[in-house]
Amino acid sequence: MQYDIKGGNLPVVICQLESGEQMITENGGMAWMSPNMSMDTTTNGGLGKAFGRMFSGEKMFQNIYTANGKGMIAFASSFPGSIMAFHIEPGREMILQKKAFLASETSVTTEICFQKKLGAGFFGGEGFILQRCSGRGVVFAEFDGSVITYDLAPGQQIVVDTGYVAAMEATCSLDIQQVKGAKNILFGGEGLFNTIVTGPGKVYLQTIPLHQVANVLRPYFPTPSK
Repeated sequence: MQYDIKGGNLPVVICQLESGEQMITENGGMAWMSPNMSMDTTTNGGLGKAFGRMFSGEKMFQNIYTANGKGMIAFASSFPGSIMAFHIEPGREMILQKKAFLASETSVTTEICFQKKLGAGFFGGEGFILQRCSGRGVVFAEFDGSVITYDLAPGQQIVVDTGYVAAMEATCSLDIQQVKGAKNILFGGEGLFNTIVTGPGKVYLQTIPLHQVANVLRPYFPTPSK
């Protein structure tokens, strides 16, 4: 499988497949494809995994596309931002924010991943349920805005405002830290907690989380009449 990510801030990934190669995406993820691609809708692991995907923000059913001869298929982002490709192999697993999964080779397994620390789940902005990608192959993920990458050394930390953590290597850990000082909490505009990511491993930060966009636009929406 060869791929090319195009489109700038409105990205799409175009995949060129050899005969028999397969891609998997949540239903509705395909943008366009060559006519020799066939589709099969599946729970991809049974109802248990289907419900797990639902809790991680994805749809219950997924579509598997198979190339009958050399084929082409494209997957577009659902929001202005970035598409990134991660090459997964044993020992190089990825943790994604919920709803980040776009598509992957069928040799990649995507399943829900629970935060081990209750505080990080309640207050970290990333939630209890994340997505863990394992196996071997390429997975495409969509993020809000641009993506900035930091490669953390063992024990090195970065403090992140809630919702900005897009993805991290599975070797990283995530926790929360309360903002210090009553004045900072009340008037600083950063909320009560920040997210702490600890290395070793790479962490991927998105520059404009969707909830921030919603907060900016909310004053411009008309108030529903009673």
